[in-house]
Amino acid sequence: MSDKAPPTAPASPAIKGEGSLDAPMRHPIEWRDPSYYDMAAIEKEMERVFDICHGCRRCFNLCDSFPKLFDMIDESPTGELDGVPTEKYAEVADACTLCDMCFLTKCPYVPPHEFNLDFPHLILRYRAAKRKQDGGDFVREQLGETDRNGKLAKPVAGLANWATARENTPLRGLLEAIAGIDAEAELPKYYSKTAKDRLKTMPAADPAGPAFGQRKVLIYATCFSNYNDPQTAVAAAHVLAKQGVETQFLYPECCGMPQLESGDLADVAGRAGRVAKVFAPYIADGWEVVALTASCGLMMKFEWPLLLPENEAVKALAGATKDISQYVMGLSKAFGLAPGLSPIPGGVTVHHACHARAQNMGAQSAQMLKLIPDTRIELVERCSGHGGTFGVMKETRPMALKVGKPAARLAAKTGTEELCSDCPLACTHLGQMVAAETGEAAPHTGHPIEVLARSYGLTGA
Repeated sequence: MSDKAPPTAPASPAIKGEGSLDAPMRHPIEWRDPSYYDMAAIEKEMERVFDICHGCRRCFNLCDSFPKLFDMIDESPTGELDGVPTEKYAEVADACTLCDMCFLTKCPYVPPHEFNLDFPHLILRYRAAKRKQDGGDFVREQLGETDRNGKLAKPVAGLANWATARENTPLRGLLEAIAGIDAEAELPKYYSKTAKDRLKTMPAADPAGPAFGQRKVLIYATCFSNYNDPQTAVAAAHVLAKQGVETQFLYPECCGMPQLESGDLADVAGRAGRVAKVFAPYIADGWEVVALTASCGLMMKFEWPLLLPENEAVKALAGATKDISQYVMGLSKAFGLAPGLSPIPGGVTVHHACHARAQNMGAQSAQMLKLIPDTRIELVERCSGHGGTFGVMKETRPMALKVGKPAARLAAKTGTEELCSDCPLACTHLGQMVAAETGEAAPHTGHPIEVLARSYGLTGA
């Protein structure tokens, strides 16, 4: 399988893994062209694409967008798309989580096929136009200001976590009534010591590590790992140091996935340019980059170059970036891993998140954990349904639960004591659903790199 980042022009690279054509590709996102936001043109394109989807229906079992579309058509007076009012198209667009699974795993008509279908990027265009026309959703956009929220919560982390805990029913009920955040959804926790604080002094590369003196890596912690799950970054740093890899911590700002989902493409492009500029001198000096969450890796490798195809720094960063599990597997193949891995009692279920699958790199996290001796590793490759704010907002949480139920059932059937995922939000969401499915306590959740660090007995991790 190819795991190379896309060239920035004229289209993204051949994707030779999942998908129905030999070489699907993606076109640059023309967000700077005023015609990109022409709603009449967008609705005409939606009509064309939806009609093709209606005639195919291979994607019926993915997110809720397609069942909604097909039900609308089937229940219309004509039984065809022409019987569905254009204003109903918004319901299809609103149900899309931009997971890319339809583009990557189902659709036989993606470019270079003459039908030229890219359903997720059509929905992205629609959202961008709607945002420009009507403004954004205030609450969702405030939730998406992850760096600001993390910095504000840091000095009052204990209070913030108490106020947003599910057990705090009065305050969560108030939050649901005022902001529409579902009282039953687990919200991310904050920490007074971020990953940046904890890694001010990076662990030294182990001279006995198999890759000592041969690799140096920048850890892009991502907003979530920095503010909400610093243990992931700490575990990654210690595992890499164990292999003899020289590491540095570098986190300029959030990758902009929340802003992409809301259609604020200018904001995302600005972030891409600024982050790539910070990384550029390191990459020129031979440093590689690892991203700690699947969504951020997807942004850096694939979405950023489509937004700024002319930016050489963005292109270089895309080519230098790997997911942390993908990078560890690369070390294993090139040098072998450092000895010392011990079994994980109770087994581990690995959820292969959609944004990891969309990178077309294979189930790297599961393969990495299979290197742990005498440990049962189970793989779940179904959408968690979380989709950013989908699993949090009262309006969309029922949809997130519906989409994620098959994955939760599969995870529950494994009976392992551990549940991990490349996507931390998906992992928490699934853990909560598994507990509801089994009627027992939720399995221990975390990132796959944390499991590997624990297998090594890395006390600092």
